[in-house]
Amino acid sequence: MRTCLTLALLVALAAALAAACPAAPYYHAEFIFTPERFHNHASCIVQLPDGNLLACWYRGVGPEKGDDVRIYGARLLKGAKHWTPRFVMADTPGYPDDNPCMFIDARKRLWLIWPNLLANQWHTALTKYRVSTNYQQRQGPPVWAWQDLIYVTPANFPEQFEAALQRDLAEHSQALAYPGLEDEIKEARARAADRLYQRIGWMPRAHPTVLRSGRILVPLYTDGFSCSLVAYSDDVGATWQTSGLLAGDFGIQPSIVERKDGTLLAMMRTAGPHKRILVSESKDQGATWSLAVPSDLPNPGSGLEVIRLANGHWALVYNDSEDTRSTLAVSISDDEGKTWKWTRHLERGHDGSYPSIIQSRDGLLHVTYSHDPPGGGQTIKYAVFNEEWVQQGDPAQ
Repeated sequence: MRTCLTLALLVALAAALAAACPAAPYYHAEFIFTPERFHNHASCIVQLPDGNLLACWYRGVGPEKGDDVRIYGARLLKGAKHWTPRFVMADTPGYPDDNPCMFIDARKRLWLIWPNLLANQWHTALTKYRVSTNYQQRQGPPVWAWQDLIYVTPANFPEQFEAALQRDLAEHSQALAYPGLEDEIKEARARAADRLYQRIGWMPRAHPTVLRSGRILVPLYTDGFSCSLVAYSDDVGATWQTSGLLAGDFGIQPSIVERKDGTLLAMMRTAGPHKRILVSESKDQGATWSLAVPSDLPNPGSGLEVIRLANGHWALVYNDSEDTRSTLAVSISDDEGKTWKWTRHLERGHDGSYPSIIQSRDGLLHVTYSHDPPGGGQTIKYAVFNEEWVQQGDPAQ
């Protein structure tokens, strides 16, 4: 008994000392590969069960320009200084593959989810996925065991779309008063009533979210209607259902985080007049969502991600500007997004966009993002840092 008490006291003392002596700020960054002339964009990063990191992104001349766009990947092994050579994760011959995301499910399976464009236009996308149980090799791509489509079947889509449209027209009457608007609205309503247009064009961008209940949420968006929804599964991906719309204010590319009370917050890129990050809430685990409204945080029309950290804090990585992607920031909130107390920049003056963020099991934060370095070309940049580095703030210039 005395031994157990002594061990308990030692553990408590170690925890108290750790709290009293926070870690020193830490930051490291590097390119995953040498910058090149090809378009490299929309990365995603995950930590595998063995502790190694896996990143993916799309590469090619551009999905709207050609059919050579593939999903590539690379690994960062524990203790290694640099990423492995890249490899192909997915390639649909004759069609561009884009905007990949990944997650590890409750069965320790790796999922890769991405849109395949049928006609080189974003609104012609089909959402595909692959699953692997053999993915922790040190080199090369995972061995895929299964591949299929995630079918999106919105319920009452015309009614939901019309409700959001009416609010947007009322709130943005001046910004939306331009020649041709009536024709655009007429065409949008016709498409909203068409089952084909309701069901294609939905694409992922940010990480899927696995809730404490086990429900998997895959946030999707469409350029065809400038709105979002969620594909969700309660049986580890065997079947999928479609949520109500995350609509209003042209919110796309949602990233979802779960609060302590179980409600959800989606933070979205703007595709409309508001130059702000848009937010929508769900009280039923993502089945239905409130109309999107602007937050206080700026957004120039670019992707973002938010995650919950092990200590309950939230970390948000985003372009903190209304008009440029040349500033990429990380902000930390200790009150579930009500305020963002600490901010530090990953990029200032050079393009950095479409970030992906995770926290590894050792507490470090890992971000990958599209980057156009000063010397030219494009690459995916990787940064790893701790919360103390963010809380230290930007150095004086």
